Amino acid sequence: MNAPVRKIIHCDCDCFYASVEMRDNPALRDVPLAVGGRPDQRGVVATCNYEARRYGIHSAMATAQALKLCPDLVVIPPNMEKYRVASRQILAIYNNYTELVEPLSLDEAYLDVSESPHCKGSATLIAQEIRQRIFETVGITASAGVGPNKFVAKVASDWNKPDGLFLVRPEEVDAFVAVLPVKKLWGVGKVTAAKLNQLGAENCGDLRSWTLPDLEHHFGSFGARLHALCRGIDNRAVSTSRERKSVSVEETYTPDVPDLAACLALLPELLDRLQVRIKRSGADASAQKPFVKIKFSDFRQTTVESVGAAPALAHFESLIETGYLRGKRPVRLLGLGVRLGEVEKLEQLSLFSDIE
Repeated sequence: MNAPVRKIIHCDCDCFYASVEMRDNPALRDVPLAVGGRPDQRGVVATCNYEARRYGIHSAMATAQALKLCPDLVVIPPNMEKYRVASRQILAIYNNYTELVEPLSLDEAYLDVSESPHCKGSATLIAQEIRQRIFETVGITASAGVGPNKFVAKVASDWNKPDGLFLVRPEEVDAFVAVLPVKKLWGVGKVTAAKLNQLGAENCGDLRSWTLPDLEHHFGSFGARLHALCRGIDNRAVSTSRERKSVSVEETYTPDVPDLAACLALLPELLDRLQVRIKRSGADASAQKPFVKIKFSDFRQTTVESVGAAPALAHFESLIETGYLRGKRPVRLLGLGVRLGEVEKLEQLSLFSDIE
């Protein structure tokens, strides 16, 4: 039996932190602006406005690197409480239209308006009204995508950014998805996209020529998801409960950690911090899957994960050794963590984890 056709909206505020800062200080609107950490403390860009993006600056870029691209870049520290206030205002607007709201972050959410009585049941009109109310109430712009499922709605919300709206009707999904690059598929990162490209799949239309067994042969259990998504099929419901997926700690080091032995010497302190955080979270010990994150001095990053192993010091040491061999250079950041459940997803992540 076919899944019911839903009306899903994906709302995403445009350069959220930067937009709030420009709202509060109009002098920042026409200058390249980044919200992030200080360059002399290895800070990174949390977000930046569109003026800054013209210089190639983007989120997660080192602030020092951003300033090299744009010496006139204005960098201000984040004010999280101010952003949380704006986020609560936005969430209240969403909840006026439906109880089925799934927040993804402070500025992004899915809404299922399939049964909403507002705007005569038109998801497009609801999305337009929500965007207008965010602008009038919060003073920033938001973009929205409307589609019959979460995957299509999220891709659509990027289509007319900033301050845009894009609708994909059910009968348009097939053609809309066929031309999408495979990197747009939910769950496909740089590494998996590169593997797909090497195998001759540049877009979703290319990927449709693959059978399900072929995809599962190359990509394990993730193959089934690829098989569905490249056809625009996504049966995930909008979930109002947010289950915690991981617990982690990380540390950036100045100067860089010089070698593997020095990295291993830092593990006990990190593990102590992680165990305290796990205890506070109340996570189920039987459902923990350990992982490590390493960022090298050249800013390349790798993650190594494991399924079905206890988060003990010896196991983290083994993961660090595996990850370090991928870069073999000084390390600027080390992180330890545990995934909570989702074994099937972890198997796929372990298979394709690599330097991004």
